[in-house]
Amino acid sequence: MTVTVYGIANCDTVKKARRFLDAAGVPYAFHDYKKAGVTREKLESFVGEFGWQKVLNTRGTTWRKLDDEVKEATTDADAAIALMLENPSIIKRPIVEAARRNFIGYDETSWELALEMGELR
Repeated sequence: MTVTVYGIANCDTVKKARRFLDAAGVPYAFHDYKKAGVTREKLESFVGEFGWQKVLNTRGTTWRKLDDEVKEATTDADAAIALMLENPSIIKRPIVEAARRNFIGYDETSWELALEMGELR
């Protein structure tokens, strides 16, 4: 299985993650939400694994720009998935699918350990 990195090309965190994988010699496919979109099934998979509160990025500018009514109405997985389908920029980045384990967000120390353990291949 090829590693797939989901994110947005101009996101600084995604850039760091991609540089890490490049430096480690890990081949990967990049899925850009802005260009390729994201399916409901893929989001349901991410939410099922990580939880909607983790997949929905409430710390970014996209979330902050939303109307308060929209934020207050996002109280469960279905509402979060619908919101993420409308606004892919609000999905936590990066999400990485690897053969043995999936990852959400970029943490260099954790990724180095996962690489050593063969989980990031």
